[in-house]
Amino acid sequence: MYLKNTTKKTLIAKNAKVCKSIFSKTFGLMFSKKKSLIFIFNKEKIIPLHMFFVFYPIEVSFLNKNKIVVEIKENFMPFSCYSPKNKAQYIIELPKGTIKKSKTAIGDNIEFQ
Repeated sequence: MYLKNTTKKTLIAKNAKVCKSIFSKTFGLMFSKKKSLIFIFNKEKIIPLHMFFVFYPIEVSFLNKNKIVVEIKENFMPFSCYSPKNKAQYIIELPKGTIKKSKTAIGDNIEFQ
């Protein structure tokens, strides 16, 4: 699935994997290679994350129900936890450096195709 920042007109990822099931959301990037994931939830809520058994740093964008970036966590390190301050309905996990490269910022609109 393509991920695009429509505000900045930049490509974020070409082959993002969608995680909708409990199983795919639970395991996410654990024991995997670097890739981009899109987590889709039924409603906006605070969604804490962990990096247990993920062996490389990543970046995370939290999107509201309108797919607007409401929070960004850069340099999310292995074996750490993060509790966002804002509610999100979509979470995008990306390889380190992707947010800066795509110029993604809070307030940007993100599109999935």
